[in-house]
Amino acid sequence: MTLIATSRERGIATLTLDSPANRNALSAALVAELRDALADCGGDDTVRAVVLTHTGSTFCAGADLTAPPDPGAFVGLMREIVALPKPVVARVTGHVRAGGLGLLAACDIAVAGEASSFALTESRLGLAPAVISLTLLPRVDRTAANRYYLTGERFDAAEAARIGLVTVAAEDVEKGLAPVLDGLRRASPQGLAASKELVTATVLRSFDQYAEDLIARSAKLFASDEAREGMAAFLERRDPAWVR
Repeated sequence: MTLIATSRERGIATLTLDSPANRNALSAALVAELRDALADCGGDDTVRAVVLTHTGSTFCAGADLTAPPDPGAFVGLMREIVALPKPVVARVTGHVRAGGLGLLAACDIAVAGEASSFALTESRLGLAPAVISLTLLPRVDRTAANRYYLTGERFDAAEAARIGLVTVAAEDVEKGLAPVLDGLRRASPQGLAASKELVTATVLRSFDQYAEDLIARSAKLFASDEAREGMAAFLERRDPAWVR
């Protein structure tokens, strides 16, 4: 079963997360397929830019707790999006949770619709947004990161735009995307690659410097008693033991 649907139109490759059974959660299989699809786009001279979107009402629900990817593989996916010499544009019309925000923040431009919502729910599971900090913290307002990392509150597209997580909060996502895609089609491949390299240089250095430590920190948290209780409570649809 294919988890990533692909299409191409006038130089734009669209990669669609298509795993509705688990709300496009980051399973090992989905991460591997998306990495392969991005590599294909990177090697295709006819592709000017990539749009990353989704089926259903959820862009990405975060890690698939029943079949999670290796943390190193997910970090590799985020790094490949950042390092791809072609712009990656997220088109979001649904919910984004936990690790899905790291995937979103790795994209160069993001357009989100009114029906979208966002939450960093890791602290409620006994975890932390460890590896996704590589893409989130360079992008998101520090004061907002303090709040949403700690509380796990849900916020809407307008707030996501205010704090820098998304580029445009649009009433009509297609209208919001139109000038972005037109601009990318008018730009030269060399100009796009060189311009993206300037913007992403600091983020890529952070991957090289901090990724291994954050992967180890994430693994330690996932193996903890609190995280086991948090994930069990989530799957059983109950409050974890620490809720007061």
